[in-house]
Amino acid sequence: MRSLDRLFENSTRALARRSSRRSLLAGLGQLLTGAALLPLLPVDRGSRARADEHKSGPESCDYWKYCAIDGFLCSCCGGTSTSCPPGTQPSPITWIGTCHNPADRRDYIVSYNDCCGKTSCGNCECNRNEREKPMYRPSRNNDLNWCMANADSNYHCSVSVILGVAEK
Repeated sequence: MRSLDRLFENSTRALARRSSRRSLLAGLGQLLTGAALLPLLPVDRGSRARADEHKSGPESCDYWKYCAIDGFLCSCCGGTSTSCPPGTQPSPITWIGTCHNPADRRDYIVSYNDCCGKTSCGNCECNRNEREKPMYRPSRNNDLNWCMANADSNYHCSVSVILGVAEK
């Protein structure tokens, strides 16, 4: 242990002979200034923009036409945002919503169809209730099992189909 103590003592004394307190403070100031300027260096943020673009696509709950959806997105379960995956059937009864498309600043009437016949997909769960109406308006409520009209009432996922432009 004494040799380790002696090594640190000798190296500390050698450093003290070569430098002063002012040079130590000057070096520390340069280090802090450099660290403060580091965030100002140019950074490629294009990958973040591409990730945000993908994040708001059909596999994301934030996608504009999912404003009233409740369930698993079929686009994550082997189908698309408008078609059921193989082995499932769309329910003949649906609920509807009116969603605002920020790209063209128009409102669209969207029909939400449950795809039935398999057990729940379990991917990309999405529950958005914008403009949802109370249960006395079931066609505008997303809390029902819309697969009840099918022979196989197992819910798998949900799709969204644009019916038309909403007139004001």
